[in-house]
Amino acid sequence: MMKWILIIAAVAAVGALLVACTGDDDKEPNQTLAEFVNVERFMGTWYVHGYTPTPMDKNAYNATETYELEEDGKIQTTYRFQKGGFDGKWKTLKPRGWVHDTESNAEWRMRFFGIFTSPYYILYVSPNYRETVIGHPDKDLAWIMTRSAKLGDRDYERLLLELAQRDYEMDKVTRVQHNGD
Repeated sequence: MMKWILIIAAVAAVGALLVACTGDDDKEPNQTLAEFVNVERFMGTWYVHGYTPTPMDKNAYNATETYELEEDGKIQTTYRFQKGGFDGKWKTLKPRGWVHDTESNAEWRMRFFGIFTSPYYILYVSPNYRETVIGHPDKDLAWIMTRSAKLGDRDYERLLLELAQRDYEMDKVTRVQHNGD
């Protein structure tokens, strides 16, 4: 009997986790998204300069996010970083995404480990596609990225303002160090 209770509890816990991580597709965006994103121009490698650490990527150094548009319209993503320092072991995550809102192309979905899906909002992208700010609808996760490994303090603060103006949890955003900073 106890074995069945434990199995039911485990299934319920996994189900609750999946519901929490999945996001609500019917939920209206609660912040201003980029007006329009040219998906092809957005592809390529971005250097992560600020992010909200998760248990998977806490203490990330030299973090990059690379997007590749596949023939089926899906977006293969490769997130790489060194764990714990410049001499840390390289870690790689490969979520797969797709454009959810095809009118603006600013709202994506990312599938992690083939199990759960999470919303991914492009809040800002510069006209020359050299800077971007990404967020989650709950305003608890965010990323500041550029096409260069170097980002001055003034530009970093300006990009942080994009999050602050949308009421993101700024105390959780951490600066990512890159070799040569």
